Amino acid sequence: MNTAILTPASKLRNFRLRPSSVPITSDLNPYHILWRYQVLEPDGEIVTYWNHVFLVTSLIALFLDPLYFYLPSVGGPACITNDTRLGIYVTFFRTVSDLFYLLHMLMKFRTAFVAPSSRGLGRGELVMDPHTIAMRYLKSNFIIDLAATLPLPQIVIWLVIPATKKDRADQANNTLALIVLIQYVPRLFLIFPLNRRIVKNTGVVAKTAWAGAAYNLLLYMLASHVLGASWYLLSMGRQHACWKAECAKETAAGISFCLPSFLDCKSLELEDRHYWMNATRVVSNCDARGDSQFKFGMFADAFTNDVASSKFVEKYLYCLWWGLKNLSSYAQNLNTSIYIGETTFCIVISIGGLILFSQLIGNMQTYLQSMTVRLEEWRVRRRDTEEWMRHRQLPPDLQERVHRFMQYKWLATRGVHEESILKWLPQDQRREIQRHLCLGLVRRVPFFAQMDDQLLDAICERLTSSLSTEGTYIFREDDPVNEMLFIIRGQLESSTTNGGRSGFFNSTTLRPGDFCGEELLTWALMPSPSINLPSSTRTVRSLCEVEAFALTAEDLKFVASQFRRLHNKKLQHAFRYYSQQWRTWATCYLQNSWRRYQKRKLAKELARQESYNYMLIPGQEYNLCDELADGISASGRDENSLTDNPNNFQHLGTTMLASKFAKNTRRGVADNVRVVKPAAPSLDMPLLVKPDEPDFSVGFEDV
Repeated sequence: MNTAILTPASKLRNFRLRPSSVPITSDLNPYHILWRYQVLEPDGEIVTYWNHVFLVTSLIALFLDPLYFYLPSVGGPACITNDTRLGIYVTFFRTVSDLFYLLHMLMKFRTAFVAPSSRGLGRGELVMDPHTIAMRYLKSNFIIDLAATLPLPQIVIWLVIPATKKDRADQANNTLALIVLIQYVPRLFLIFPLNRRIVKNTGVVAKTAWAGAAYNLLLYMLASHVLGASWYLLSMGRQHACWKAECAKETAAGISFCLPSFLDCKSLELEDRHYWMNATRVVSNCDARGDSQFKFGMFADAFTNDVASSKFVEKYLYCLWWGLKNLSSYAQNLNTSIYIGETTFCIVISIGGLILFSQLIGNMQTYLQSMTVRLEEWRVRRRDTEEWMRHRQLPPDLQERVHRFMQYKWLATRGVHEESILKWLPQDQRREIQRHLCLGLVRRVPFFAQMDDQLLDAICERLTSSLSTEGTYIFREDDPVNEMLFIIRGQLESSTTNGGRSGFFNSTTLRPGDFCGEELLTWALMPSPSINLPSSTRTVRSLCEVEAFALTAEDLKFVASQFRRLHNKKLQHAFRYYSQQWRTWATCYLQNSWRRYQKRKLAKELARQESYNYMLIPGQEYNLCDELADGISASGRDENSLTDNPNNFQHLGTTMLASKFAKNTRRGVADNVRVVKPAAPSLDMPLLVKPDEPDFSVGFEDV
C-alpha cells in the first residue's frame, strides 16, 4: 500500500535529476524518494534538531573514549592484565556512537549550503545541486569527519593487540595513547563548528541560563575525566617501565632470568615465572610504598592508594577526583620527578587548567548573571533615582510615591520592556500577540461590546499598557487630554467642579470596564479635528494600584475614522451611557428640571395662599375661589331661570359685592406681596454645558 509523505517545502527541496540519473517511477518507495531526491536546508527544522542530537552524541562519544584507558590494571604481583568485560561494554556503546558519526556524514552529503557569491544581500541563495554539495564536502571537512568516524579503538583493542604476541602489556599502553592522538583530537574539533552552527541557527546552545551553566560545567567535567583517565594510563605505563627496567638489571647481573612475558598476567601459571618470582626483587624495588629508588613522582598515588588494583567504579571516581583537583589548582600540589614525560604532563595540566577554569568561570558567570540582569538593572535604576531625588531635595512624600511606582512597575513587568519586544517582531506577529493579550480584556469594556472583530483587532493592535500607583493624578481638570484609558484592574476617582464654580462638585468611582478621557474620542470623531488637544472636564485620580490600556491621540484618530463607518446608533447610546461627562450633564439637567418644577409649584402655592380667602358657611365649607370660578357661568344664566327661582333675586346683590371684594383683594396682593423668583441664587444650580455630540455618522470624505 502506497503512502504519501507530506513535508513542508521549507524543510525539503526538490532538485532536478541529472541526465544520467534513473527516472523516478511510481513504484519507488516514498521513503526512498524522500532521501534520494531531496536536499535539506541548513537552517531547517530537521537539520537543527539533528545538530542538537549529534552534539549530545558527540559529548557521549568523548566520554566513552577515555574509558579505554582503564582497561589495563594490576592483576597480580609484577603483572598487568586487561579488563575484558569493561572492554566489551565500552566497545558496544562506542560502536553505537560511531553510527551517529556515520549518519552525520551522510546528512552532510544532503545538506545544502549558501553560495558565497550570493551573501551580499539577505540570507543568500541555497545551492541545491547534490553533485555540487558532495564535491564541496569532499574538499572541505570529509577527511576530519572520516577520521572521527573510523572505529580505531575497536580495531586496535580486538584485532591489533591480540595479533601481537610480544610485549603485550606495553603494546596496550602504546595503542591507547595512539587512540588519543589520532581520533580523540578530531572528535574534539568537531564540537566547535557544531556549536557555532547551532548558535547561528537558533541563537543559543541552551535555552535557559541554568542549562547553559550546566553545559559549561559538563565540558569542564569532561576535561577532568580525560585528565584523570590519562593520569591512570600513564601511571600504569610508569609502573610497567619500572618492572621492565628492574628485569633488565637482574638479567644483566645474572641474578635471575626475566622475560618480558613474565609481566603479563597470563603467565602466572608458568613454572618459570614461579621460579623467577622466588628469586627476583622486582616487586620490592618497584613498590611505591617502600624505599624504592624508582621515582614515581605524581603517579605514586595510583599505587599507594591501591587504585591500579581496585574495581572499576572505585578506580574511575578516584581518577575523576584527581583530575578535578589538579585541573582546578593548576597542578600546584603535584610532586614531580625529572622524568620528561611527567614534567610535560604537569605543564599541560597547568596551562590547560588555567584556560579551562577561566573559561568555565567566565561562561557560568555570564549565564548566571543573565538570570539577574533585569534585577540588577532595576537596582541600578532605583539607586540612581534615589540619588537624584536626594540631590534635587524632593519632598519625602513625593519620593515615597516614586518608590511605590518603581516597585509596582517591577512587580508588573519584571523589568521587561514590552514595547521594545513587540516593536522588534513582524507586524503580523505583533497583531496576533496583541490580540491574545488584549482581546479578552477589551471585551470586558461595555463600550467595546458594540464593535465587531475588525475594529477590536484595530484597537488591540494600538493599545499600550499603563500602570498607576495610589494617589496618581491621571487627568486634571482643564488640562489637555493626550490619551484615553480603559481600566482593567483597580479603581479611579473621577470628579469635576464645572470649571471651578462654587457650589458645584460631582464625583464618581471608575471600576474595571469603565473608561476615562472620552473628550479625546469626541475630538477625534470631528470631521476636521483641531491641532490642539481637548481639555479635560474631570479630574481623575487613582484610588489604588491601577492597570489599564491606553489609546493615544494619534491611534485614536485611526480608530475613530473606522467608527464613522459603523452606522450603529447603539454605539452612540453606549458612549453616552458609559461616559462620565454625559452622565454628569444628564444628572445636572434632571436636577435643574426637578428644582424648577419644585420652584414653580412653591410659587403657585404661595400665590394661592395669599390670593384666596376661605369662607365658612354653616353646615358646609364655602370656598370663594370656587364661587369666582363659577362667576362667569352664574352671570350667563338665562332670565327664565332667574325668574323661576325667587331666591336668586335675594342673592344677586350679595354676589356682586363679593366679586368686587375679591377683585380688590387680588389687586392688593399683586401690589404688596412679592413671590420668590425661580432665579434666586440661593436655590439655583449653576448650569452645566452640554457635552459635544460625537459624530458617528459617515463623513463626506468617506462617501
